[in-house]
Amino acid sequence: MEAQLDDSKRESMVRILIADDHPIVRQALKRLLADELKEVAFIEAQSSKEVLELTRGQNFDIAVLDVTMPGRDGLDLLKELKQFYPKLPVLIFSMHPEDQYAIRALRTGASGYITKGSAPEELVKAIKRILQGGKYVSPLLAEKLASSLGSEIEKTPFETLSDREYQVMRMIASGKTITQIAEELSLSVKTVSTYRSRILEKTRMKTIPELIRSVITNNLIE
Repeated sequence: MEAQLDDSKRESMVRILIADDHPIVRQALKRLLADELKEVAFIEAQSSKEVLELTRGQNFDIAVLDVTMPGRDGLDLLKELKQFYPKLPVLIFSMHPEDQYAIRALRTGASGYITKGSAPEELVKAIKRILQGGKYVSPLLAEKLASSLGSEIEKTPFETLSDREYQVMRMIASGKTITQIAEELSLSVKTVSTYRSRILEKTRMKTIPELIRSVITNNLIE
């Protein structure tokens, strides 16, 4: 729980929203950042619903957001946050490989993307840069983005998917039925079935089990 502070103290603090469904991860982030940042207040969320509730009632200097939490898909959540709070910097902190997810997140409005396997000092560097108004990507991703400028680089099958197709693919791979996906996304079963067909076509997979194996192999779901 946030400590009671006088108004002047509160206004000078850096307010960081840490959103992750694993308490151990949230505590580790808080300890790491508390040692590196002065006058910082941490607010925690463990689901997409909590993120939306907290951002409606409070102002944050940065949100550190996992992309796989109970509730809405990470890209959908990020899109809504940027729609209603375009000035809120969001750092995506995820287990998913950056070559599969980072570019989508950056295009959706994230200020940075960092994997959970990164060194602690890289996370601190990313947050400090974003708090100063900049953006952060790893040197490896920066090189990939630079080399893609002005040239046609062959995309992987997963990169050819639209954001909605990518979302549906991950939901299928997590074991959800077409009906469940339709209900969660407020779509018709027919529309979801069409997405499923497009996903198989674009990824050049012949069956859903083959697709699921590929998604798991590429670490696209937890």
